[in-house]
Amino acid sequence: MTTSATRVFLARIAGVRVFDPSGEQLGKVRDSIIVLRTGAPRLTGLVVEVQAHRRIFVPMSKVTSIDSSQIIVTGVVNLRRFEKRPNETLLTAELLDRTVDLIETGEVVSVIDVGVELDRTQDWIVTQLFVQKGSSGFRRRGERIVVDWEEVRGLSMASTTDQSASTMLASIDNLRAADIAALLHELPAKRRMEIARQLNDDRLADVLEELPEDDRVEIVQLLEVERAADVIEEMDPDDAADLISELPTDRAADLLERMEPEEADDIRRLLSYDEFSAGGMMTTEPVVLSPDATVADALAQIRNPDLSPALASQVYVTRSPTETPTGKYLGTCHFQRLLREPPATLVSALVDSDLVPVHPEAPLSQITRTFATYNLAALPVVDLNGHLLGAVTVDDLIDHMLPDDWRENDGDDRG
Repeated sequence: MTTSATRVFLARIAGVRVFDPSGEQLGKVRDSIIVLRTGAPRLTGLVVEVQAHRRIFVPMSKVTSIDSSQIIVTGVVNLRRFEKRPNETLLTAELLDRTVDLIETGEVVSVIDVGVELDRTQDWIVTQLFVQKGSSGFRRRGERIVVDWEEVRGLSMASTTDQSASTMLASIDNLRAADIAALLHELPAKRRMEIARQLNDDRLADVLEELPEDDRVEIVQLLEVERAADVIEEMDPDDAADLISELPTDRAADLLERMEPEEADDIRRLLSYDEFSAGGMMTTEPVVLSPDATVADALAQIRNPDLSPALASQVYVTRSPTETPTGKYLGTCHFQRLLREPPATLVSALVDSDLVPVHPEAPLSQITRTFATYNLAALPVVDLNGHLLGAVTVDDLIDHMLPDDWRENDGDDRG
């Protein structure tokens, strides 16, 4: 193996582009895999993000060139999704910010980077740590120094104290919620909770919506109850209802009592429907306007960056009140039609009355056929009296069509 560098600090290659020998970009480095063992730890591979935000394992045996600007790999790369093994440690996710002791002085320091070096056997061995001492005096942060691996102790042991997640949070700041969820799923439970606790409520709510059932139940069970209630309030009502239904009865009841009454009422209403019915799948927060609203009003509503693309595809027009359950449902305005009309046009003049809404008891099979027949992104749900209750979106429909473990059944098959 030929390399352009024989010593590398791993935090510096996070985000570096990975290429094949022909110059075609394969992806970007998202993490490094360290095996902690007796003696110096070993770098065994890289976690590389390829197309569609998939993370794969690239063994160091396939890395032919590595430096702070690019990495080149050779041979056939397995594109199966990466799944961390029990003996592996993710550098950014688990190792950085961990505290260790300097053997000579006993001083506690934090790991902020890890240096590896290519040895005679062509293995990448951890030889140095870039560490930060505790702050003191008038310094904003402690002194940062490079120490040899043999000069510290405590890194190979499972930590019993809480570990900071600042480095990890910085590395995932620009990731989508689904990618953060996939990363958290790979981590040990203790580290997963350390990171979850330091995400803000909005971000954690988005991540919970993407996590497998066991992981999100674990997190909500271990969060302080007031914090858990705040986070669930930030979730989409249909996802919040799904999560509440997965919790033990006592915990679910406690959370609902601590939530804002309107938010809790929405969830209770959704829980009254069968999970695989329109009522069980719908969100209670679609875009709803009164008949005297204008096209400009409608476009302003669907520009909301917090609105999913599916919900932004349609505006529902109803009599007052416009909070679900609304007054009489009058029809749907499709966003493409809105874009073609003058801003002052009333939405009541543009409603599509041919799109027949479904009742909340409609089964999954009926909803699926309706979506397929009319090429829909969302479908309104009304009760027998014609009041709009919510909308089923295509992403919620797909979630209910896939097997329960679809988020977990694509692990890697390294030999």
